[in-house]
Amino acid sequence: MNPTHNFVYFGTPEVARDTLAILIERGFIPRAVVTSPDAPQGRGLTLTPSPVKTTALKRDISVMTPEKLDDTAVAAIRALACDYAVVVAYGKIFPESLIAAFPKGVLNIHYSLLPKYRGAAPLEAALLAGDAVTGVTIQKMAYELDAGAILAQKETAIAPEETARELRPRLIALGAQMLADILPAFLRGEITLTPQDASRATRAPKRKKEDGLLSLDAPAEENWNKYRAYADTIGTYFFEHEKRIKITQASFKDGRFIIERIIPEGKREMPYRQST
Repeated sequence: MNPTHNFVYFGTPEVARDTLAILIERGFIPRAVVTSPDAPQGRGLTLTPSPVKTTALKRDISVMTPEKLDDTAVAAIRALACDYAVVVAYGKIFPESLIAAFPKGVLNIHYSLLPKYRGAAPLEAALLAGDAVTGVTIQKMAYELDAGAILAQKETAIAPEETARELRPRLIALGAQMLADILPAFLRGEITLTPQDASRATRAPKRKKEDGLLSLDAPAEENWNKYRAYADTIGTYFFEHEKRIKITQASFKDGRFIIERIIPEGKREMPYRQST
């Protein structure tokens, strides 16, 4: 297999970094990576490269960090003359002119069984709903959110005790392996695309920190599913004596949502003892 393939990889956060690493391991090394610009992080607001940029630079892969996908950025990407692109959690909407820049199209890994859960938070949506099954879809990007035709799709069961901490890396690995498996056939024109049924589409919008607020009076399963969904991102919390309490560990046993460890506002992590 050639050491470099004629494609551009678009991605920014850890999920995209991990996918890129698996593709490289399988021999799919992009000609260039497009990611978000360095962003201030930490108390010192130090400019920090994205996880994808860090991985690309370690492999001597060319990196582009446009602020916007405007005409200038599209022209620079088009000048690479790549056959196709792969997109994983890039964070910016592709203009039609950019999609059209790739003769073989733009492939996207989406962590749901499309058309279910189109949007930025499909994994979270599946856990919030208490779904027993989710999956990964490889789609060909269209100029409509997650509405492109499907190249491949694979289901995976969600264990009752599984949170986003365990599920997300499983889906990342599954999606990257799926993409690497089908790319040769796709590039030979041997994949039959399946259009999505738009009438069955549901949405999974990006979540905000406020979405992690729990009411301890809410149904136990509802709180458990919230904890599962946000375990590795925004987290869950509640208020006790007007103090914000972050939940760091919980479980669901005999129909009860059991908070095990917390970080009270202004304090360190500790076991939770419910007030009486």
